[in-house]
Amino acid sequence: MRVAARSIGHYIAGKDVPASADVVAVWNPATGDVRAEVALADASVIDTAVCAANDAWPAWAATPPQQRANVLFAFREKMRAEIDRLAAIVTSEHGKTLDDARAEIARGLEVVDFACGIPQLLKGEFSPGVARDVDAYALRQPLGVCAGITPFNFPAMVPMWMFPVAVACGNTFVLKPSERDPSLGIEMARLMTEAGAPAGVFNVVNGNAVAVDALLVHPLVAAVSFVGSTPVARRVYDVATENGKRVQALGGAKNHLVVMPDADLDQAADALVGSAYGSAGERCMAISVAVAVGDATADSIVDRISRRLSTLRVGPGEEDGVEMGPLVTRQHRDRVADYVRIGVEEGATLIVDGRTHSATSWPGFFLGPTLFDAVKPAMRIYRDEIFGPVLSVVRAGSLDDALTLVNGHEYGNGASIFTRDGAHARYFERNVRAGMVGINVPIPVPMAFYSFGGWKASLFGDHHIHGAEGVRFYTRLKSVTARWSEDAQRAGFSMPVHR
Repeated sequence: MRVAARSIGHYIAGKDVPASADVVAVWNPATGDVRAEVALADASVIDTAVCAANDAWPAWAATPPQQRANVLFAFREKMRAEIDRLAAIVTSEHGKTLDDARAEIARGLEVVDFACGIPQLLKGEFSPGVARDVDAYALRQPLGVCAGITPFNFPAMVPMWMFPVAVACGNTFVLKPSERDPSLGIEMARLMTEAGAPAGVFNVVNGNAVAVDALLVHPLVAAVSFVGSTPVARRVYDVATENGKRVQALGGAKNHLVVMPDADLDQAADALVGSAYGSAGERCMAISVAVAVGDATADSIVDRISRRLSTLRVGPGEEDGVEMGPLVTRQHRDRVADYVRIGVEEGATLIVDGRTHSATSWPGFFLGPTLFDAVKPAMRIYRDEIFGPVLSVVRAGSLDDALTLVNGHEYGNGASIFTRDGAHARYFERNVRAGMVGINVPIPVPMAFYSFGGWKASLFGDHHIHGAEGVRFYTRLKSVTARWSEDAQRAGFSMPVHR
C-alpha cells in the first residue's frame, strides 16, 4: 500500500526547520514506495546551523562536565524507552531487520554510556612543586563547533559514535546524516532537546554534497568527523584540513576472515553467513572475503555456506523471522547485481546467484545472497568494496599466504581469523595490517570504551572514533605553568630554568 510522503526538514537551535523547495525522495526499500521527501540544505542553511551551534558553545563549554553528562543520561533513557519506535523508523528507510535496527541503536547507546563518564575522562594532570613555588598542570578543553557527516547504513549508531562524546567534552555539534535515511537524526535531536540540551548544542541539517562542502569550508567549524566511502573520505580529509580543521575520516573496507584447517568449520560457516549477509552486506565491518587455508578447508566452507544460504530468509525487515532485508535503493541494488555479472565474466566460480532469488521479483530493492569461489586477487569483486550481499572465497596455501592477501589489500579496516591454535591467533594478531582484529569473532567492532578505526585507505586522520581516541579528538590539550610567590620577581633575559 502506498503511503503519502511526508516532509523532512532540519533541526536547528532546538526547533524544527521546514523543508525548502529543494527536496529528494526517501524510499521504503521493502516496497519501492516513496516514504518521505527530505530537504537539501544549501550554504545558507548550513551557515544558520553552524552559527546557532557557535552561539551556544560558550555557555555549553562553561557548563560543568557532570551537568553535561546528566543531559546524556536523560537522552539515553529516552532512547531506550522508544527503541521499538526508533528501530521501526530505521527499518522503514534502510531496510534492515527490526532486530538488527534495535541492535544498532543499542550499540550506539554504548557510546552514550561511555560519554556519561566524561567527568572522569576529562580529569587532567597535576604536578605540584616542579620548581620552587611553581606548579605544572595540563587540561583538556573543547574545540568549538564540530560537524558529523554520517552514512546511510547506520543512521542511529554512527551519529552516536560522534555527537555524545563531542558534546560531553563541551563542544556543540552539527550532524549531516545521509539523505537516504534522514529521520533518525531528527528524532535524536528532538530527544536531546527533551533531555535538557540547550538550543544549538545539537543540530541536524539534511542535504547532499552541497551541504557537505559548506560544512568543510565553514570558518566556524573546528572539527569534522566522517564515515563513508574511501574516495569521499579522502576528499573530506583534504578539503577540511586545507581549511584548518581537525579531521577524522573513516573510509571503505574489504574485510577478510581467514579460516584455518583446525577451525570449527560449522562455527566459521555460521559466522561468515551472519557477517557477510546481515544487513544485506551494507556494513563497513561486513566480511566480504573468506580466505580458506587449504583446498579441503575451502571445499568444506563453500559447501556449508551454500547449504545455509538455501534456507536464508529474505524479505521485508519488519516481518518476523526475516534474516536479510532489501538494499537501500534501486540504484544500489543494480550496482551490486552488476558486480555479480563482473565476477562471472572475470572467471570466478558462481556458487549461489542472488540475481535469481525469488525476492528479486518483489516490488522492493531485493537481491538474494551471492557466493563466489575461486576468486583471485586481480578480480574487481576482490579489489572493490561492493557493499552488498556478496561473499568471495579465496584459497590460500598457508597462514602466511593468507596474511599476504590481507596485508596487500588497499583497505585495512578489519580482519578476523578462526582457529583453535593460539599460536596461529597470536601470529595473525601481531602481523595483520588492519585497525580492528577478530579472533573467532567475525565482526570485531570494539566496545565503546575502546576505539573504532582502520588502517591504510580505511582511515584518513590521526584519530580513531569514540572511546579514549574520541575524547582526544574532540578536545585540545593546554599545559599550564603557574607560580604563586610573595617574593618580588626580577626581569629575566635568559630561558627560564626551573630549580
